[in-house]
Formats: sequence, structure tokens, C-alpha cells
Amino acid sequence: MTTQASPVQTDGTPHQSERQSIWRKIRDSFYASVGDIVFGMEDGTVSIFGLVFGVAASSTSTAPVVLAGATGAISAAVSMMAGVFLDVESQQGQANAELSAIKARIDEHPAEELARIRSQLTGEGFTPAEAETIVSALQRDPKLLLRFEINEELQIGTTAKQSPLGHALWMFASDLLAASIPVIPFAIWSLGTARVVSVIITTALLVLLGIGRARIAHTPVLRTIAETVGIAAAAAVAGLLIGLLVDRWTGS
Repeated sequence: MTTQASPVQTDGTPHQSERQSIWRKIRDSFYASVGDIVFGMEDGTVSIFGLVFGVAASSTSTAPVVLAGATGAISAAVSMMAGVFLDVESQQGQANAELSAIKARIDEHPAEELARIRSQLTGEGFTPAEAETIVSALQRDPKLLLRFEINEELQIGTTAKQSPLGHALWMFASDLLAASIPVIPFAIWSLGTARVVSVIITTALLVLLGIGRARIAHTPVLRTIAETVGIAAAAAVAGLLIGLLVDRWTGS
């Protein structure tokens, strides 16, 4: 008789295979959420960059800037996390409903489904003999027929397997990390120095995010970088103008 290995060792720590499984899940979750990560970082950077420069324009010390920036960063990260969670959860619910409908359709009308697939294949350029070979294979294996419907017709298999919590946590972490970048200099240097350092490191981050967004969306790199930096610059200018207006109004 064979015995199944315990997932943990005698000292309570996981076996190497179990650790590898955990890291594999984390890696897969990261790859599935990479779009959310880039979007979250860009959103967090732009929004807090504008907020920081708005507060800095009407402040004589760094304390209000750090307070406003930190509060805004955590609030924005939680908001984005909740938004992504609800969005992925809704998509997953819709995908699961469509999967159930496909399964019911195959169970209730298998001959009609196979005839529809045969017609679809011939319409896409397959010869009648080739289409019949594929349909015969699908007819012998109901699970293969279901996968064919999911992958070729609706392409909802990946959506149905997504983890709303995984996407939400990656969004929270990326948004909070990026939103902290414009704020950190104000916690270290004086107001004048912090403004300069904040602009430099935030611009560098935005360039990297522009490159990442260009690779994900397959858009021209320079144009995407210019768009990303330009949006952040517009946010900073808007925040700066509002800060100056508030400072003039409260000082009068």
C-alpha cells in the first residue's frame, strides 16, 4: 500500500512541491493581472501626483502634503481594489452563466450543436471530409465538445477561471505603491527640494509605465510614453492651479 505524502514536513513547514505550487499560483495570478497592475500604477501615480502638487502649492511645510498624499493614496488604492473585484466578479458570473447555458444546450440538443459546428467549419474553409472528422471526434468526447464551444465560440474559459480577489489584491498593491512615489520625497526633504525630486522620480516611473502599457497594448512606445507623461503633467498643472487659487482665496 502506498501512502500519500503530507503537504507539510514534520516541523510544520511546507514541502518543496507545496512551496512550488504556491509560487506557481502567485506567478499565474501575476500574469493574469499584469494589465491591472500597469493600469493601477498609472492611475495611482497620476491622481496622487496632481493632489500632491495642489497641496504643495498652498502649503509652507511638507506635513500637509505627506498627510494628504498618504490619505489619498490609501483611499484610491482601496477604491480601485473594490472596483476591480466587483468588475472581475461580474465578468466571472456572466462567464459562468454562459458556460451553464452551453452545457445545457449540448445536453439537450447534441445533434443540432454538431450540425451547427459542421456548418461553421465548412464556412471557415474546411472541406466536408475534414469537418466530418472533427465533428466525429467531438461527438465521441462530450468534454472535448464543451471545450471546443468555450474556446472557439465564446472564448470565456479564461474569464470563468479568473480570481476576483487575486486581481483586486494586485490592483491594491500596484496602485498604493505607485501612488506613494510622488509623496515619499516630501517625507524626506524640504518643500522646495521635494518638489524637484518628486517630479524627477515620478516622471521616471511614468516612462516605465508607458513602456509597459505600450508592450501590453502593442502601441508605439514613444507615443504611449508621451501620452502617459502628458496626462500626469496635466494632472499636476491642474492640481497646482487649484492649490494656487485656494491659497489666494484663503489668504485674502
